[in-house]
Amino acid sequence: MIFKVFYQESKAEVPVRECTNSLYMEAETEREVRQKLKDKPYNIEFVQKLEGAFLEYEQNHDSFGLEN
Repeated sequence: MIFKVFYQESKAEVPVRECTNSLYMEAETEREVRQKLKDKPYNIEFVQKLEGAFLEYEQNHDSFGLEN
């Protein structure tokens, strides 16, 4: 499955929508995504599972790229 992760660059920053970044990650569960990112300094706001038309829409954008 592919997940879209919305995050802030630093855990010390207050979440502000204009500063929210996103990345795409392949994993079996949301828990696995969070485990893979636990060593990063990210403040994870939301993890969204992408499938069907939502995944197709995201894949059609230039910014789509899977993180390891």
